[in-house]
Amino acid sequence: MNIAVNILGLILGAFIVWWFWIAKSRSRARAEGSSIDIIVDSGVYEPSEIHAPAGKPLTLRFIRKDESPCAEKVIFNSMDVSADLPVGKPYELTITPEKPGEYEFTCQMAMYRGKLIVEPDADA
Repeated sequence: MNIAVNILGLILGAFIVWWFWIAKSRSRARAEGSSIDIIVDSGVYEPSEIHAPAGKPLTLRFIRKDESPCAEKVIFNSMDVSADLPVGKPYELTITPEKPGEYEFTCQMAMYRGKLIVEPDADA
């Protein structure tokens, strides 16, 4: 009996790791203008990968549909930026990423994961 419980626990743990950190497909979007909509729902940011030029203001419009506590905050650790996201009401976060690079954004538990890829400005 103990062996069956341990095996079931290992399977459940592996499933949780797979679901929250491995299995998420990356949807991509390029910021064509100065803003982009990001849906926060069912454990994912949609799109989860955003490409934008360096040195230009970018408004990320988060639309939170998921009522779980994990979805209530978005954090850009390396940019020292965070925001509380209301349920059902768009929240606009305007940032100006100065340097090219990859900037991860997550919920406070790092289960929701996204990436802002800042590229050199072609107009500069």
